[in-house]
Amino acid sequence: MEKNTVMTPNERREKEREEVREKFLRAARTVFLELGYAGTTMRKISLEAGYTTGALVHHFKDKDTLLMALCAADFLSLRREFDRISQIDNTLERLRELGRTYVEFAQKYPNHYKLMFMTEHPNPRIEERGIAKGDPDEDAYAFLRQAVEAARAQGKFRPEYDDADLVAQVLWSGMHGIVALEMTHGKDEWTAWRPINVRTNVMVEALLRGLTKPGED
Repeated sequence: MEKNTVMTPNERREKEREEVREKFLRAARTVFLELGYAGTTMRKISLEAGYTTGALVHHFKDKDTLLMALCAADFLSLRREFDRISQIDNTLERLRELGRTYVEFAQKYPNHYKLMFMTEHPNPRIEERGIAKGDPDEDAYAFLRQAVEAARAQGKFRPEYDDADLVAQVLWSGMHGIVALEMTHGKDEWTAWRPINVRTNVMVEALLRGLTKPGED
């Protein structure tokens, strides 16, 4: 017997509501990236989406709420990209793969990445961000820090690098540098750019060799 797929009026209204909400989020991403935080207004977002400002406010009270919704979804997406990495037993290989995956995420979702890390915007209070700070199941930075701590606990790092946050931030900064240069200057013919995957692998190895004890792999 075929399952009845006819939606109830309430289900139809909820579906339509979610579709409109997604249109507003897509429009907000476009406007934020084009005009920056300061230049973005609710009116400009509603015009981009093709709705009235009143309809937009019904879903999101202000542009900060929109920005937080976008960033929370994007940071969770980044964290989900790391799921398979937790299965890697070798702690340094886990860090290598984290670096590669981070760059791959930026290549797959450049607009997400630009909004997350390359668009200036105010930092909301921790409790408003929609992600549990310090929970490696949601927080991508906490996942990176946990991976660093696992390698540190095995004695992989040089004794002077016993600060897991410092090591995590150095590794993150290296990967962000690769991504940022690719996004801003990757098509500039002035520089004979090597393939981004090659630059990524060299950066990962250079950082880890500088941080770890001789002979560790």
